[in-house]
Amino acid sequence: MNEITLAPAPAPLIERLLSLTTDSALSENYACICARHEHGVRSVQIDQPTFGVVLRGAKRLHAKGADALSLSAGDMFMIARPCQLDAFNWPDDTGLYLTITMPICDEVIGAARMLWAQPVSQDGPDVLALPAQRMAPQLLAWADALRAGAYGPARAALADLLVQLCMLGHTGVLAPPPPTLAAQIRALVAAQPDRSWRSRDFEDALGLSGATLRRRLAAEKQSLLEVITEARLSCAMQLLYTTRWPVKTVAARVGYQSAPTFVRRFAQRYGLEPGHIGNAG
Repeated sequence: MNEITLAPAPAPLIERLLSLTTDSALSENYACICARHEHGVRSVQIDQPTFGVVLRGAKRLHAKGADALSLSAGDMFMIARPCQLDAFNWPDDTGLYLTITMPICDEVIGAARMLWAQPVSQDGPDVLALPAQRMAPQLLAWADALRAGAYGPARAALADLLVQLCMLGHTGVLAPPPPTLAAQIRALVAAQPDRSWRSRDFEDALGLSGATLRRRLAAEKQSLLEVITEARLSCAMQLLYTTRWPVKTVAARVGYQSAPTFVRRFAQRYGLEPGHIGNAG
């Protein structure tokens, strides 16, 4: 593996990314993770590879079986494969924590795999720090393409970013993860988290019988109710970080009629109450 020299992202890149976070019209292409209280969350489920750059404050990520990764403003990181993470976030002296993340879709990974055209390894860490200085040209190209509404070039820039990562020896991001039924169900729920989901809905969508659905989930040590709840709470966390909606509104948007029930289940799952993120207006 090539030696990596880490350095914060150059100031022009940070300024460009900060300007993106204020444009809600482009926000479906990234997530602007914002918080105003120091806090930690446990066992956050990540289902797709994701780039991120810390713009304000500090962050620590810890994947099971690995050392914790500490990040400061200007640092770039990559979640290379589906996993569960513990995350800790600290606002800066102005009281704001801000990170921009870019989920990588299957089409971008497929394009990068074609560009790389070499064997890939399943090995490697789930989470790694990246040399933001080296990745700056691709990130700037991505940001500029988004600003121009050129979504094809924006995806091409992300594919180039993945190729740069492979050149550093981290080819595992291009290895397709083993498909899981739970991940498919979470994706369906995430598209409509407030829907009253029933087993028949997933059976119809995935072409499975009820018995097969239950058997396959049991083989993954999951239950349907657990997977639906996980997906709803994950959507709730995204809303808590990316909006300033009150907890009651977030609860309703992810299918909870009772805000106290939502708060209790969120706290049981992540180890903190939703209001402790401190992002509501």
